[in-house]
Amino acid sequence: MTSSPQPLTSASLALPGVRHAFFTRQGGVSTGLYASLNTGTGSADDQTLVAENLARVAAHMGAPADRLVTLFQTHSAICHTVTAPTADRPEGDALVTAVPGIVLGVRTADCAPVLFADAEAGVVGAAHAGWRGAVGGVLEATLAAMTASGARMERTVAVIGPTIAQTSYEVGQELADAVAEAAPAGVDTAAFFTPSANAGRLMFDLPAFVAARLGAAGVGTVDDMACDTYGDEERFYSYRRRTHRGEAGQGSLIATISLEA
Repeated sequence: MTSSPQPLTSASLALPGVRHAFFTRQGGVSTGLYASLNTGTGSADDQTLVAENLARVAAHMGAPADRLVTLFQTHSAICHTVTAPTADRPEGDALVTAVPGIVLGVRTADCAPVLFADAEAGVVGAAHAGWRGAVGGVLEATLAAMTASGARMERTVAVIGPTIAQTSYEVGQELADAVAEAAPAGVDTAAFFTPSANAGRLMFDLPAFVAARLGAAGVGTVDDMACDTYGDEERFYSYRRRTHRGEAGQGSLIATISLEA
C-alpha cells in the first residue's frame, strides 16, 4: 500500500472553488482485513488507526480533521444541511453545505458515493446511495437541500464514484420489484436488470439506476466513474466480496467534497 492517500477525481468536478476526492483503500495505517485507509468508525478496526486515516483524508482536502463532517449512515433518505463543523455524526445519508472550508464525507463499500456541486451558487453535497437509499429518495433529498441553499439543477454536476458493477451484483426479484415501484415517471427500470446465470436471479446496474434518477431530477451533468468496488480489490473495499468470502470485516471508503475557503 502507498504511504499517502491516492484518491480518484473526476474532470466533471474540476470546478472553480470546489475540491473533491473519491478515496481508495490505499494510503492509510490500518492493517489486515482493514488495510489500509479504512475510515469506518463503526468497524472493528483499531479506532486510533481510523482516526489517523480520517486525519489523512482531511489533510488531503486541505483541512484539519475537525472540519471533516460525516454521518451515522442508515440507508435512509435523510439529508443534513451543514452550517458549522461538528464532531457529531448525525443519522442520515447525505450532506449539503454552502460554507467554505467544511469537508463533507460519505462512506461506502459497494453502495454509490455521489458528489454534487453548483460552483456558481457555491453549494456542494455528498450522498451515500445504495439501492435502498436510491429507491427511498436520498438523491432527490440532497438536490432539494442544495436548491434550498441556492443551487440550480441545470448547473449542478453529480458524479457517481466507485460502486459495485452490474457484473458483480446479483439480486432477487424482490429488489427489482422495489426498484420498479419507486421509479420516477419515465424511467424504465427493466433496463437496469439482466438475467443471472442462476435461475430466478438478476444482475442489477446500481450506478445506471442512480444516474437515471439524477437525470430525471433535472441534474445538468451526470458522470459515472465506472469503477467496480467488488472487482478491484487492490483499490477498493467491498461488503459483498467480504460476505462471499466469509471474512470477519472490511473497511469503508470515503468520498469527500468541499468549497475552498
